[in-house]
Amino acid sequence: MNNRPVLDRPTEINVSLLEELRYGISDALIIAKRDLLVWLRVPAFIFFAIVQPVMFVLLFRYVFGGAISVNVPGGYVDYLMPGIIAQSAAFASFGTAIGLAREIQLGVIDRFRSMPMARSAVLLGRLTADSIRLLVTVVVILLVGYAVGFRFHNGVAAGIAMLGLGVAFGIAICCVSAFCGLALKNEETVQSFGLAWLFPLTFVSSAFVPVSSMPSWLQVFAKNQPVTIIINEMRSLALGGPLFSGGIKSVIWLIVIIAIFIPLAIRSYRRI
Repeated sequence: MNNRPVLDRPTEINVSLLEELRYGISDALIIAKRDLLVWLRVPAFIFFAIVQPVMFVLLFRYVFGGAISVNVPGGYVDYLMPGIIAQSAAFASFGTAIGLAREIQLGVIDRFRSMPMARSAVLLGRLTADSIRLLVTVVVILLVGYAVGFRFHNGVAAGIAMLGLGVAFGIAICCVSAFCGLALKNEETVQSFGLAWLFPLTFVSSAFVPVSSMPSWLQVFAKNQPVTIIINEMRSLALGGPLFSGGIKSVIWLIVIIAIFIPLAIRSYRRI
């Protein structure tokens, strides 16, 4: 996508590194713009990214909400929304895996690899576009939540922090999905595999019901898995509650997930 200058002299090594960094960022932004245009021009992508999470909000708010008892300010709707935001951010990562697998099958990745562009641009551009999509999805869900009765009880700054944590969680899961898409290389396989590991993590958590309502043997897993830890922190930010212990654990989990799966995704990309 860009013509690289040829720098032969050792004194120009630092300049070369800066130029390559600039070209890499430029290439990644071009790929991100391309992925966002695809998202905007395919109605099915917009449906699954925005309409489906809204349906979850309405379903749990008005169908299951009356049967679930929680002891939090504002009742079940305020308990529900942090979980819905985290779940929707995680489910939105399906788009990362499916998109990469589809482009491998169509030969798009091979074309990218043959072009004079940074090797990191495909993965970085995809994650940048997905981060923007996640933010749009989370904002839409929050607006719908406000329409059905959700309210922040801990101030504007804590509310913004909750949204940021939800988006960060979604980005971390996108890194996992990127590895799955690049490793499995098949759209149908990616969809089946994503459901197999993501559904249990999100539903066997504190997203929709208190962990204390689960069988004792299941509580051990539910309390200590990353989805519950991050959702509990989001809920504390939204409603008020202890922050520091859950916040530290949440950040550690996010760092660990990204540190493990970004290198794995890069390795899988190089093996295509």
